[in-house]
Amino acid sequence: MQFIHHGAREGVTGSCHELLLPSGKALLVDIGLFQGAETSGLPSNSKGSDKGADANNQAIEFPVDHVEALVITHCHIDHVGRLPWLIIAGFRKPIYCTKATAHLLPMVIEDALKIGLTRDKNLIAAVLNLLERLMVPVAYDEVFHIPALGVSGRFKQAGHILGSAFVEIDVPANHVRHAMHDVPEIPNIRVVFSGDLGCKNSPLLPDPAPLSRADYLILESTYGDKNHENRNERQQRLRKVIEHCVTDGGAVLIPAFSIGRTQELLYELEDIIHNFAGGHEVWRNMVVIVDSPMAAQFTGKYRQLKRLWDREATRRLQQNRHPLNFKRLHTVDSHADHTRIVNYLRHTGDPCIVIAASGMCTGGRMVNYLKALLPDPRTDVLFVGYQAIGTPGRDIQRYGPTGGYVDLDGERVWIKAQVHTLGGYSAHADQKELMEFVATAEHLGQVRLVHGDAPAKEALAKKLRERFDCEVVIP
Repeated sequence: MQFIHHGAREGVTGSCHELLLPSGKALLVDIGLFQGAETSGLPSNSKGSDKGADANNQAIEFPVDHVEALVITHCHIDHVGRLPWLIIAGFRKPIYCTKATAHLLPMVIEDALKIGLTRDKNLIAAVLNLLERLMVPVAYDEVFHIPALGVSGRFKQAGHILGSAFVEIDVPANHVRHAMHDVPEIPNIRVVFSGDLGCKNSPLLPDPAPLSRADYLILESTYGDKNHENRNERQQRLRKVIEHCVTDGGAVLIPAFSIGRTQELLYELEDIIHNFAGGHEVWRNMVVIVDSPMAAQFTGKYRQLKRLWDREATRRLQQNRHPLNFKRLHTVDSHADHTRIVNYLRHTGDPCIVIAASGMCTGGRMVNYLKALLPDPRTDVLFVGYQAIGTPGRDIQRYGPTGGYVDLDGERVWIKAQVHTLGGYSAHADQKELMEFVATAEHLGQVRLVHGDAPAKEALAKKLRERFDCEVVIP
């Protein structure tokens, strides 16, 4: 049994991991888009290139004929965005995912097609119809079987975004020669792929489920070297930062992913407005703008799937509150309205909160806001998520505080806006939470660290070895 990491091996985008069985057949887990400066880090077998895939070349560079199934942990673009290229490469096998992910995935893939491949409506419809036929939606905790591989799987709550899961794959022990001789005889070798693990106490979502057992654990390490600020105080920090920003007299720009982060922010902003509109003038007339058609669609899906919300969110609904559809929320649909708002804010600087994609400022409508408003000292940019190396978001985060510049659409934009980062809003588990997740395993074998920069992986590996006395591999 072998593991081949086709992405998220040397960074945090392009998640794609292959479980190769002795039979020569394989299971693929996730098929994510590369962003920023990150690459697959693997030589291409089919394109004659030694660079592999990257943000400018998303084509599948590894063989797929022997891949009998794809498992998707959740539908963030860095975990599913190369699915159209996988289909182009000839993949026509089952795609297993949670039921909520099956609701959200077609919208993500449609967007990926429009941005990266084609706007031909007939071609997009054909790909989405094929996707619908290949998808196998599965409930959390329900065992599913992959007959072509002779293995079974189960999705467990990951608490990262709606529908997110880590997946347990049970491989019959007689199918493989198990390398860890200290493990007692068991009928199945359990391989666990963490996907992206969420934080505890996240808005709307349940906490991640316990790990139980893992003979092999492929574990994300995005924040393997950091601990987030106190999440119980994060709403208070968000409120104070925005109140401070508004004293500058300009817009507060929050780059956010369309799925997960946008909905969490809306949930918390609704609560702040509900509690403080009567006592603080900043919130009395605050307007929250969501300028992302995709985010608006996903927010609608989140509302449709409210049966998956946690108990606190359900209580708010029972109080006749609308956490994702409140009075001060304004959604921008058309590109014409988007252009009008950008120009209006450029000339007036009216205080408001703008949430728009993309979360790392690599594209989408947020880029237009940044080009127009970064040179304005009244503007504030608030980062609430991870910014990968090589992305404009990372450059703004790094150079903004010193009055530097960022390249956006080939244009040099000088940064006079204030730049803030709220670490407690990450949707990824921090080092402490990753360690707590691993500690829930009754049995732990080999841990393979992926989806993290080198310092994060090295720091987490050191902690894991010290506490659990386990084998830790950094591929």
